[in-house]
Amino acid sequence: MTPPDAPHNRWSDLDRPPLNGTALRRGLLRPDALWTSLEVVESTGSTNTDLAGRARDGAVGEGTVLVAEEQTAGRGRLERTWTAPPRSGLFFSVYLEPGDIPVERWGWVPLLAGGAAATGLAKSAGVDMSLKWPNDLLVSVAGEERKTGGILGEFAGDGIVVGLGINVSLRADELPAPTAGSLALAGAVSTDRETLLRAVLRSLEDWYGRWKAADGDAAASGLQAAYAAGCATLDRTVRAELPGGTSLVGEAVAIDGDGRLVLSTEDGLQQPVSAGDIVHLRGAAGGLT
Repeated sequence: MTPPDAPHNRWSDLDRPPLNGTALRRGLLRPDALWTSLEVVESTGSTNTDLAGRARDGAVGEGTVLVAEEQTAGRGRLERTWTAPPRSGLFFSVYLEPGDIPVERWGWVPLLAGGAAATGLAKSAGVDMSLKWPNDLLVSVAGEERKTGGILGEFAGDGIVVGLGINVSLRADELPAPTAGSLALAGAVSTDRETLLRAVLRSLEDWYGRWKAADGDAAASGLQAAYAAGCATLDRTVRAELPGGTSLVGEAVAIDGDGRLVLSTEDGLQQPVSAGDIVHLRGAAGGLT
């Protein structure tokens, strides 16, 4: 802890050491690896905004990783903001170029990133993780389901930028909302951000490689089944708040081949949802390990 007579410095929390960019590059950047560049910056508005801008300018290649110790204007889905104290989490974006894979299959990339992150965090932090469709990372805090991370994908240049924000060491009084959580509050055995980041990026590299090798076929690569197995939204009654202000209530019964959530409604119809905000109403939750 910082001594009480030390000058106030928001970067001096010894429980939250800085990331070592050199060590991360040494462990992740290899001649045969997906990751080709990794930069750690002290603070930025949004790693997604920064990396997407570089991609549109043709200034980055596939496998670029941009990490920030702090984001001052982090973005989530549906234009929500994402804020957290410096060094309290993992805030990073990656740039991927699926190349010849049909563009209509690229929508699986953010879901792939969510599943890969949940798998990597479950192994490295020792915490049960699950997914709320499409891209929220969930943990259990005091028996309650809490959001500890989110994923945002956007097309840029010749590829797609995928941003991840993960609450690692946030304390209860630092949470941005009652529904939020952190790995620490969920009882993580490790909150070492370098260990966690390496695990997530290696898991992402593995799943992205499988998906590309299957020409973006989510079923053939095993991605569709793996995502469904870890999705806490399935087998629950949910409300889908859709673009345009409408909503749909039904039981979430499947993730289809296009990554859409399929709802079974009271009138017996099977309704796929491709975009929207999902509210879990009741039912059992799943876990991704």
